[in-house]
Amino acid sequence: MQLHQLKRQHPNKKHVQVGRGGKRGKTSGRGTKGQNARAGNKKWPELRTIIKRLPKLRGYRFHSIKDKSVVVNLGSLGAQFKANDAVNPVNLKEKGLISYKNGTKPVVKILATGEITIALTFSGCKVSKAAEAKITAAGGKVLA
Repeated sequence: MQLHQLKRQHPNKKHVQVGRGGKRGKTSGRGTKGQNARAGNKKWPELRTIIKRLPKLRGYRFHSIKDKSVVVNLGSLGAQFKANDAVNPVNLKEKGLISYKNGTKPVVKILATGEITIALTFSGCKVSKAAEAKITAAGGKVLA
């Protein structure tokens, strides 16, 4: 085969049909009636429907998708720890007071429910104001 023997795979159309069965007659390739047959038709994208549903799927007023803190009460610490022990997420896991989520340490919050009589040192945990007052009253410390 030589260059002058090459032929196009899809040659140009010779003529455009007009009338029924043609490309540009009657309905002009738009089918029949309805939204799609009208000039300036714009369809609502399917993706927009999904996007508009997302807020309701997540819940009213966009509830937080962050992991919530794991709560530990002061009353449950007195039996598990001795005086002057350090309280942190690792120690709480070893004592069985919390469990890891998907292999990661959760955020731990110490609440003031119950009484504490021994001095403990808290680190790596969030502590409520009332709990902090009880800890310092018992002679313990809360480290940032």
